[in-house]
Amino acid sequence: MKAQAADAGKPARELPGPRTDEITMVGVLQALADPQRLEIVLRIAAHAGENCTVISDGMNLHKSTLSHHYRVLREAGVTQTWAQGRSRFTTLRRDDLNARFPGLLDSVLSALTHEGTPIPPARP
Repeated sequence: MKAQAADAGKPARELPGPRTDEITMVGVLQALADPQRLEIVLRIAAHAGENCTVISDGMNLHKSTLSHHYRVLREAGVTQTWAQGRSRFTTLRRDDLNARFPGLLDSVLSALTHEGTPIPPARP
């Protein structure tokens, strides 16, 4: 988990999401049905554990819209998010998704990559 210097001494707090056995196929597919959320998932796959602001850098979406998309992904069980100070960090719940729906996440990421969806580099 990466942390900014200003937040270095503060404990991390995981934001709520479903337990592994509560993740549903319908919820995951609904969360992945939005093109912006698919792009966010691709970015998280490339830059896991990064600050949400860094992951979504360059997306032409308002902060409240980005927050909504991150919340939908977290509540569906696609991502795990934790707060450290005022920063939010996120990663994909690969193990949990593979336990519930083997190969689903890898198939989605592979299809997007083959489709040519670019994954922009993270800011330094």
